[in-house]
Amino acid sequence: MSEAVVPRSGRRNKKKTILAVLAGGLVLGVGAVVTLAAWQDDEFAHGTFTSSGDFQLLGQVDAAEGFTDHATSPGGELSFDLNASSLAPNMVSYSPYGVELAAGTTVPATVTVTAGATTGTVDDLTYGIYAVDAFTCDAAAVTGGTAVVPEGTAITTVPADTAFDLGAATADAPGAPQYLCLVVTTGDDLATGQSGTATWQFQAASQ
Repeated sequence: MSEAVVPRSGRRNKKKTILAVLAGGLVLGVGAVVTLAAWQDDEFAHGTFTSSGDFQLLGQVDAAEGFTDHATSPGGELSFDLNASSLAPNMVSYSPYGVELAAGTTVPATVTVTAGATTGTVDDLTYGIYAVDAFTCDAAAVTGGTAVVPEGTAITTVPADTAFDLGAATADAPGAPQYLCLVVTTGDDLATGQSGTATWQFQAASQ
């Protein structure tokens, strides 16, 4: 059987139809890409970070004065019961001191004790520091206290890791104070007429 002959005009129409379908497929393909690119959305989020408003350590060197700021050396003058002009070998002198975090310092702190500069002559002097319960410094206070710096430490040095903690204050009230008792002892070889000043630094760092 012979194959049916498709008229030339029919072949031309069929070819146009195929091309039209292919063109339609290309159009659909482009349309799909455009549609996918348009299907997207965004979300954003942010946080605001502000540090606390205050961090301040206060010291007390006198009961009447209360807690005040002594931020620069040599700081407040300690009230030792014996002064440099009346020392003799093998004497012990006591002075109270206190520190607290000021109102508004709402984070706790660790206070590190370091030795500052000295002036004059402070030879043959040793000291110790005790944590005590009140602004009182004498032999009885030392007996009931806890050593922060052991007695017998050279007055120009501080042992490593000498620190204690302070509780946080509130916006309206200072933190609980830590009272200290500084004890200075003269040695056998204390020179006559010597006079000098020793400085201690109490540096608070937030926990």
